[in-house]
Amino acid sequence: MKLLEKLKAKFAGKKKPEHLRRGELGERAAKKHLQKLGLKFLAANFRSERGEIDLVFREGDCLVFIEVKTRSSEEWSRPADAVDARKKKLLSQTALDYLRLLKNPEVKFRFDIVEVLLADGTVRELRHLPNSFALSKPYRYA
Repeated sequence: MKLLEKLKAKFAGKKKPEHLRRGELGERAAKKHLQKLGLKFLAANFRSERGEIDLVFREGDCLVFIEVKTRSSEEWSRPADAVDARKKKLLSQTALDYLRLLKNPEVKFRFDIVEVLLADGTVRELRHLPNSFALSKPYRYA
């Protein structure tokens, strides 16, 4: 959504679509949960031309790129199943863009997924899946 459209929507009193509100709720819950676990929050909704990373944290000497998947049901599959090969590639590229902005430091990093399950608009369950996948080929060395 372009800036002008965002401003119009905000001042016109339009509600965001349900899926966006659910996603924001899930991201806020994930952020709070990870901070309670001792991870240090660095960024939310980092965007590059190739994609978006929901949350970026630091745990010790490791950068943690977080993809949050929020669902109201697990009827068909687990939320993490939505992070397919295409999404992993986009997340990998976007993470490399983030590192490029930091002048490519020699740093460890990993990709985590946080599943957030809702019931009646509130968080019913939250699952943190550390080190969910590796840097996508062809970007990794091995």
